[in-house]
Amino acid sequence: MIIIDREPTPPGEILHEDFLKPMGVTQKQLADHVGCDVKVINRIINKKSSISAEMAVKLASAFRTSPEFWLNAQQAVDVFNARRKVTKVPEPIA
Repeated sequence: MIIIDREPTPPGEILHEDFLKPMGVTQKQLADHVGCDVKVINRIINKKSSISAEMAVKLASAFRTSPEFWLNAQQAVDVFNARRKVTKVPEPIA
C-alpha cells in the first residue's frame, strides 16, 4: 500500500480557487444559488465544515461537475487526517 504524505487539497480550497474566483462568483451568490446560508459556504471554504453528500449534489449541479468530485476531495482529506490521528492499527487478520 502506498501512503502519500502530501496533504490533499481541501474541497473548500478547490471551490474557492478553481470555481468561485475564476468565475467572479461571491460566497453569497453561491449560497443564494444553492439555497443555503452564506455561513455554510464560508465554513467549507475555511476548512471548518466538511462537504456533505447533499452539498456535493448542489455544487455538482451548480458547477457542472459530479457529486463524486466533491465527495472524493472530502474523502481524501478525511482519510489523510485519520491516518495522522491513528497511532496504532491492527495487523491484517489472515
